[in-house]
Amino acid sequence: MHDAGPDALWESFASGSGLYSGVRPASRGARGTAAATSLLLARASTPEQAAFIGNQAGGRVFLFLATDDLVRDHAAMVEKGVVFVREPKVEPYGTVAVFRDLYGNLWDLVQYADRH
Repeated sequence: MHDAGPDALWESFASGSGLYSGVRPASRGARGTAAATSLLLARASTPEQAAFIGNQAGGRVFLFLATDDLVRDHAAMVEKGVVFVREPKVEPYGTVAVFRDLYGNLWDLVQYADRH
């Protein structure tokens, strides 16, 4: 388990079918239990799979990272060198900014409006 910042833990492991990496919040839930949210990623294991790295969604946003404070998290991500391809914009469903990950995938950083 690796420290990925004050609020996340990163873990990598190998199995018979490949290499996997995961990230999850370091914080504990309300009752002191481990937080339930996590993201598990599998490394491409064939040339066909590798050809899609960075373009799994054909150029569209395909991952959504919800936050309770977009202004705070946007500023922290920019400070750490994250490249935003669309600056924060207010939409009917909330405020959203689009960033590109290390492999070219597009993510929405979104703070949903209270009614959503």
